[in-house]
Amino acid sequence: MEVVFARGTGELPGLGVLGTPLVTAIRSALPGRTVDAYAVNYAAEASQASAGPGATDMSRHVSTVAAACPGTRFVIGGYSQGATVTDIAIGIPFGVAQGTAIPADLASRVAAVVVFGNPLGITHQSIAQRSPVYGPKTKEFCNAGDTICGNGDGGNRLAHLQYATNGSVQQAAQFAAGKLTGA
Repeated sequence: MEVVFARGTGELPGLGVLGTPLVTAIRSALPGRTVDAYAVNYAAEASQASAGPGATDMSRHVSTVAAACPGTRFVIGGYSQGATVTDIAIGIPFGVAQGTAIPADLASRVAAVVVFGNPLGITHQSIAQRSPVYGPKTKEFCNAGDTICGNGDGGNRLAHLQYATNGSVQQAAQFAAGKLTGA
């Protein structure tokens, strides 16, 4: 199993403030199983222009690992702009960012999709609405007051920063572990 995660805008390279605890929680939920992790390699620039290249990196990584390891199943996801990376990687275009999607024949290898603070929500849409393939295996988190994902009027500017501390990561890990084990 492998978690492929895209960090949020402005975060340092790596899994980021949500990806790191997500991987740890999934590993804890699946004792005795190997859970690898890959941090999507992209700039995470404030302009959001890096989401397309990030999606291409996510898709290429999934394709490469899937070819080398035919039994590997994936959990993919991201936070904020990293959620946009994920959207594009599963074939949901957003704004002007363009990137390569995961090949359709690998969709069954993606067991779960988890996103936090997905800007797709600004358009009053969700992965469940936009993707009949990935929607049923997706868990989307958008805190009350988080204007980045379209859930509020801006009254709570910290809402977008609370996913790591409000139980969302643990819920996402349980969801992903359940999808990986068929529970």
